[in-house]
Amino acid sequence: MAPENIRRAYARHKHRAGGDWHARVSVGGSVVVEDDDERVIRGYSVQKLALASALLAKADRGELDLGRRVRLERRDVIGGSGVYHLQPVHGDELTVAGVLTALLLVSDNTAVRLCGRLVPGPEVNEILASLGLTRTRVEPTAADPARFLLGTTTARETHDLLACLAAGALLSAASTAFMLGVLRAPAGYHDGVRRDLSGPDRARVATKHGADRDATGAARHEAGIVFSPAGAPTAVYALFADALGDAADYGPTHPAVRAHAALGRILLGSC
Repeated sequence: MAPENIRRAYARHKHRAGGDWHARVSVGGSVVVEDDDERVIRGYSVQKLALASALLAKADRGELDLGRRVRLERRDVIGGSGVYHLQPVHGDELTVAGVLTALLLVSDNTAVRLCGRLVPGPEVNEILASLGLTRTRVEPTAADPARFLLGTTTARETHDLLACLAAGALLSAASTAFMLGVLRAPAGYHDGVRRDLSGPDRARVATKHGADRDATGAARHEAGIVFSPAGAPTAVYALFADALGDAADYGPTHPAVRAHAALGRILLGSC
């Protein structure tokens, strides 16, 4: 699909969904959508991409062993997305690799706290700065630097992080393969960009979503990479939308998530 047609499709689906959008999309290395993409916004669970990248960068430097074990304590457990809070008892001995898998695959919120025990918030931010991210930051708490909020980012920085990851320029080859393998796994998120794709086509998309609400309304974000059938990265997208309606709808029927699904078919067809 021609770049202008992608831009028109984006504008059409954005209008239908409403809210405030901040997006950056590239196809074949060329930016085709650039919409308020430097606005600093809360990334919600899309920030888990940056958090995982920080821990894997530390592992690439030989300063964190993915086989290291961390004990899941009851005090670590929080609700929302994920699986650890569903357990009636805790005390699991988890590897760092397992924690990162839960963080990215099922967007586990408890995994964020476990990551904080491994790499405190100020150090996460230092690593993100070393990766060239100047506006993507977690928010450490004053009382305990191991506890932090997921913080803020921009559509441009999230897009660029993923573009570097896809190009193999962000992490080592092993860490890149691990992260992309989790993000492309069939057990991951399917309500947005991957919703209307076949099983084989879904496997061509590495994606991470984030959803929440605040006083301005709902936020529905999604960012990822589309691959060709041969495995080459062909498109990168960062689609952030906030000040939306339907705040109680966290499913595939939300208008912004419907827009992500429609754009997913278009992006896959452009590759």
